[in-house]
Amino acid sequence: MPMDIRRRLEEQEKRNFSPFAVLSTSSQGRLRPESECGVRLIFQHDRDRIIHSKSFRRLKHKTQVFLAPSGDHYRTRLTHTLEVSQIARTIARALRLNEDLCEAIALGHDLGHTPFGHAGEEILNEIHPGGFKHAEQSLRVVDVLEKDGRGLNLTWEVRDGILKHTKGGGDLFPQNREEKALSLEGQIVRIADRIAYVNHDIDDALRGNVIVISELPEESIKVLGTTHAKRINTMVCDIIFQSSENLPELKMSRTVLSATDKLRDFLYERVYFNPATHTEFVKAKKILSELYQYFLEHSENLPDTKAENVTDARRVCDFIAGMTDRYAIETYERLFIPQPWLVM
Repeated sequence: MPMDIRRRLEEQEKRNFSPFAVLSTSSQGRLRPESECGVRLIFQHDRDRIIHSKSFRRLKHKTQVFLAPSGDHYRTRLTHTLEVSQIARTIARALRLNEDLCEAIALGHDLGHTPFGHAGEEILNEIHPGGFKHAEQSLRVVDVLEKDGRGLNLTWEVRDGILKHTKGGGDLFPQNREEKALSLEGQIVRIADRIAYVNHDIDDALRGNVIVISELPEESIKVLGTTHAKRINTMVCDIIFQSSENLPELKMSRTVLSATDKLRDFLYERVYFNPATHTEFVKAKKILSELYQYFLEHSENLPDTKAENVTDARRVCDFIAGMTDRYAIETYERLFIPQPWLVM
């Protein structure tokens, strides 16, 4: 009976999806072969594994832009992930692509992100041999680090989408095939990631009084809209309408793409490198740099790991990248800040 449920769902995909969608039955499979669930489709199963992982739960205490914000309404890495997932699913459903695949990639795309947002990524990239990229670390999390070194054993398509979801400040529609996910669903997540952070980082910066609404690029606001909701709606609808007649190519109109890029450039100039936020990033880098050096010199204090044999530097990098903001601060205080002596 359960197997009949999955087969019925697979047949629904074949009837309803675009010819350019990745069907569950067309997956290239997992790293290690295993029996599939009788009820859930293969990408739905991947999504569930990600949601139930420890790395996913830790996202709620990792910085998006503002370090350890005291307000209740600032985004965290978790809320960012959920917004990316929602946007990606909306686009996928409208284009009759595989919504489950989009959702799994979106929910897993930032599992390897460091504490303290991109400040953490920058410092690990500077001090760790071979550098550090959070997309590669996200893939390492799902392949190796989760479940005590066994990994989540996700499908090839989800892993490819996680690895290629970003290129930092690179083009939204890369021409280099090596930078582009091989599935349209993976490419959608890359777009959804940009749409999400461009809009919610503006929202948080306004809430934090880092910028005021009148400073936003006038040309972009005229094209995209005067509110957070209108801007997202304009971008998402533009992607859907421009792509619907051009599949298997995803497109954005030149006007909307230019306006979106101008907003992103504005964020880098006025928010990410704003002295008010940049000063805190410098402090965050100091914390992670000193923690990295400490654990490199005291590897016996690292938690036990059942992952494959790796260097101490790799173990330290994995440990620090997995920290939440508050755990990194607490560990730093415990190791480097004198504690009050209790006298009875």
